Amino acid sequence: MITMRLSTLSYTPLVAALLLTGCVTTQTHDSKVAASLSVAKSGQIDEAIKQVEAQTQGNNKADLLLNLEKGELMRIGKRYKESLDAFDVADTKVKIWEETAKSSPQKLMGQIGATIMGDASRDYEGQDYEKVMLTTRMAMDRLNLGDLDTARVDIKRTHEREAVIAEFRSKETAEAEKEAKDKGVASTGKELNGYPVETLNDPEVLKLKNGYQNALSHYLAGFVYEALNEPGLAAPGYRKAIELRPDLPVLEDGLKGLDQRTSFRRKKGVTDVLFVIEAGNSPARQSKKIAFPVPTGRGLVTISFAFPVIYPDPNAPVINSIRVGNQVLPTALVTDFNVMARKALKDELPGIYTRAAVRAVTKGLVQDQVNKNFGPLAGLAANLAVAATESPADDRMWRTLPERVFVARAFLPPGDYDLNFGNRGESSKITVDGRYMVVPVRIYQDKTYMGDLAKFGSVTPVAQLQNEPDAAAEAPKPAGKAKPAAKAKTVTKTTASSTTTTSGTK
Repeated sequence: MITMRLSTLSYTPLVAALLLTGCVTTQTHDSKVAASLSVAKSGQIDEAIKQVEAQTQGNNKADLLLNLEKGELMRIGKRYKESLDAFDVADTKVKIWEETAKSSPQKLMGQIGATIMGDASRDYEGQDYEKVMLTTRMAMDRLNLGDLDTARVDIKRTHEREAVIAEFRSKETAEAEKEAKDKGVASTGKELNGYPVETLNDPEVLKLKNGYQNALSHYLAGFVYEALNEPGLAAPGYRKAIELRPDLPVLEDGLKGLDQRTSFRRKKGVTDVLFVIEAGNSPARQSKKIAFPVPTGRGLVTISFAFPVIYPDPNAPVINSIRVGNQVLPTALVTDFNVMARKALKDELPGIYTRAAVRAVTKGLVQDQVNKNFGPLAGLAANLAVAATESPADDRMWRTLPERVFVARAFLPPGDYDLNFGNRGESSKITVDGRYMVVPVRIYQDKTYMGDLAKFGSVTPVAQLQNEPDAAAEAPKPAGKAKPAAKAKTVTKTTASSTTTTSGTK
């Protein structure tokens, strides 16, 4: 049980503050980006970008979350340099958080304003999985710009960022448990009668190891290191992806075939193609009122508080396979941000509960003491003020991230292909070329956005083997940035059951 003693005189300015702040209406993040999400889904990506750009002006120019939204929409629209500019602004904010987490973690654990005003009044630091995806997204932008070397830098920063998050959250958990114990608040969501705990306790949420690491980031790390001919660094990336998403053949093949792909035994005359298929948008946080009974000297006072809830999307898109020409490639669901967002909320809920409990006692005591010392009219004003100051639950999260991410991978002979996704009737044209290639796709119900194809290195001609006295000389060199394809004439014959390729040097 929480007990708190405040002098009678302190209630007058506190009630005044409550009344004044109760007059302020705060626009939720979901309301800010809803229109942009809607027009992006309909195919009007430029209009979506324009709407978010209009919000990143003036005081919001350096806003962390709006720049994340802007950078992601720019990426969907294939404006990769501008996307990086927006992500750089957001990354500057996250770097400050990282440095503070390492040097002065206590500064990040305070934010006392949330005690009275609610969690939406706290500075937004980004969800942990958003911080990790930020550097991953920056690496993907670099790949689309042909800059494999700098993408490697972002990949390395992703690993370092994960380590900072892990250490800080460990300290924060210990501090939260201590604070809850000192204040007599049980740091658990079990007391939240009416809260839909099933949304946080479903098997997919419980299977996640933590709320910040995802298999896409680590599989992409493996692919980038492999393309740079660093198999010793690629293997841990593939291994971590499997650890995060076990029993997926597509991920297991990434590690299992690494030695052959980075040796002279690698298939000749083909391109190693990675398809990254992203579907939908991450879900919104919704606000749900939960009643707190607060004991006072004059009996129980009931105070209602808003808590965030994320409901799973029953219609979340699933892409089980893709068709490339006449080949059907299985996909792997490597990251589900619907699940990650709920995992993050599950980890966050004890802190939300503790802060709400402190607010409940503070406001309950105000209400009780005003009734006692200033009469029923002032008590009514206090009741209205208490209700008015509880804003909707904090709904801030990176909404333009995809809901789900699938990957597929195959060796394909260079050439033009029709690309189809699952049972969708539409198809896209792609031209396969290079030693390594990344194909980024964003799918909505009524629109598919094809990103620019990222190509690195040159296809090794089959005929080259005839001129090499030692097959070991075929060990791949670092691909680095994109290079012109080898001058070779390639004829590809594809049937429903097989693909044969012959090449000859001009």
